[in-house]
Amino acid sequence: MRPLQIARLYALRSVWNATGLRSAGRALVAALGSPDEDVRTVAGMFLVQSGKRAEPLIEEAIQRRQHLPMVLVIAGDIGATRLETNLRAFSKDKDPDIAKAAQDGLRILAAQQPPASGSSKRAAPA
Repeated sequence: MRPLQIARLYALRSVWNATGLRSAGRALVAALGSPDEDVRTVAGMFLVQSGKRAEPLIEEAIQRRQHLPMVLVIAGDIGATRLETNLRAFSKDKDPDIAKAAQDGLRILAAQQPPASGSSKRAAPA
């Protein structure tokens, strides 16, 4: 990976986070399809660090089937509970990599949810 590629991703993230410019965020999503694994990793990391702000971009990528399975895992990483239905649908995809990524995204989402009330059992005072 060239330092210029990382600097570009950093600049895109900075512009997107500071201004909300969707084209900068979309460029990060597009970088998930880079042939360079390091570029994909950094782009994914920046999207995850942006949290819920990335949710509309991730939803758009899922609808376009863009850069699956990476986008499905990111949906879980950012806690995109609104996209759970999409993840469930993809968990049955005929492509095993996509199905596994969706299942991973669902597991990550589930791990981020607070326990249901009444499910934590405390010992009664003696």
